[in-house]
Amino acid sequence: MSTDPPVQRSYRSTCPHCGAPVEFLSAASVVAVCSYCRSTLAREGEALRRIGQSAELFDDHSPLQLGVQGRWQKEAFSLVGRLQYRYRDGTWNEWHALFDSGRSAWLSEDNGRYVLVFPVPLSGTVPQAAALPMESRVVVNGQPWLVASVQRVALLAAQGELPRMPPPGGPDFVVAELRGARGEVLSLDYGDPAAPQATLGQGVRLSELGLSGLVADSQGREGGAAEKKLSARGLNCPNCGAALEIKLGTTRSIVCGQCRAVVDVSQDMPSHYLQASAGRRGPRIPLGKVGHLALGAEAPLPWQVVGYVERCDEELSGWSEYLLYHRTEGFAFLVDAEDGWSWTVPITGAPENVGGSAKLRWQGVDYQQRYSYTAKVTYVMGEFYWRLQRGETTHNSDYAGVGSRQGNQRRLNRERTGQGEASEVVWSAGATLDPSLIARAFGVQLAPPPAPAAASVSSLPRRGCLTVIFWVSMILLVLWLISRCSDERCVDTVNPDGTTRRECRSSGSSYRSSGGSYGGFSSGGSHK
Repeated sequence: MSTDPPVQRSYRSTCPHCGAPVEFLSAASVVAVCSYCRSTLAREGEALRRIGQSAELFDDHSPLQLGVQGRWQKEAFSLVGRLQYRYRDGTWNEWHALFDSGRSAWLSEDNGRYVLVFPVPLSGTVPQAAALPMESRVVVNGQPWLVASVQRVALLAAQGELPRMPPPGGPDFVVAELRGARGEVLSLDYGDPAAPQATLGQGVRLSELGLSGLVADSQGREGGAAEKKLSARGLNCPNCGAALEIKLGTTRSIVCGQCRAVVDVSQDMPSHYLQASAGRRGPRIPLGKVGHLALGAEAPLPWQVVGYVERCDEELSGWSEYLLYHRTEGFAFLVDAEDGWSWTVPITGAPENVGGSAKLRWQGVDYQQRYSYTAKVTYVMGEFYWRLQRGETTHNSDYAGVGSRQGNQRRLNRERTGQGEASEVVWSAGATLDPSLIARAFGVQLAPPPAPAAASVSSLPRRGCLTVIFWVSMILLVLWLISRCSDERCVDTVNPDGTTRRECRSSGSSYRSSGGSYGGFSSGGSHK
């Protein structure tokens, strides 16, 4: 007896514009995009009507593609359509997943990872987009939510079979993301302000979806996001002309290895800005290194260092963050600060308040606020899944797990980026990490930098010792001050007598005693 699943296709026709075959896998689908001429075709009974033409998809080299199959909660599904949206910092995809039962879902990109969401009806009073201030607490469908993102977006292009009519090329509209204490995310689509649409779901790992048919990389392995192939013309640095080797399909920004220019590759026409590199601390783990770390998982996984960020707070104390990549797990961060190392990953939900904003609870663990500060990017290397901007600042709060042991202390970070309809709050969770584990994983030495050698005064006359100590101390103080974290370099100032003096400040290796940002870095926006 055959065990093949039943054929889900319910309609087949030809494109009225070019004559190419068009197939509908679901009777509920109302529109499809012709794969040949990109005509947008609406079903009207037994006929197809051309209602427009979809724009070309931005080639973001996603590991997903039409025809990919997987399973979720023991039910099979196929990816049959895609919507590509543009927002302030680039583009993101939402893939239409059609289950064997006929229900639809969306597999969407979310801060370097993925969420699987299903359409849900809205009941009661639904807040308007203008009534959703960032980080406010609202009740929707009888459940409390935290407003985490409010973005103005536009539909860029469509592909395949879709359950609703897309308006490509139409006016932009607002998409809001609300996050819950159980790890859920509720998205409100205000494309029709009078009747907003909602989807509800949670974060997923591609590895737990059992996907097959992914885009293959250059070695023939599925999951081609591991490598982004350059076009025939290549991609050169717009500042110095050096060839840029983009390795990740999710890359939005890349730093030129020759001139250190930061190049935005999230748009059709790459832009860039220059950054000063003198006086920077530089990575202690080289870019490209692969190390096996558990990072909350049951077993260690191979993580590759793909990006490096130096940041400082308003007191000019600095720390380093390493962006790690795994082909199916997505992205994570290692944070190197004065009080030690930690790891962190973005979470889908948001913790609940159990004692005001200073005390939170997440997944049964209580956290106490330790620090609140503004962080600024001062230096970057490598590739990043978000768009980097010159002098970008974020507003952070760090929380430590109550009662957790110091060697493996749980941590939370709240990070807010942007303003108004281009803002987002990202929560990240992780824990402290023994530096010896990191050193062994990546095969590097992580001993603290050696202290400056002190001048010997043992042979000096006693009466000169205090003078020598004073001047040695002053020299060390000056060296320490010019190594403070800042993105400013040397400035020449004209004195009243016509002479000039030079004042210098540098982004060196001073590290904030608070331990830096627990939460890594935000991509900004929703479903990126």
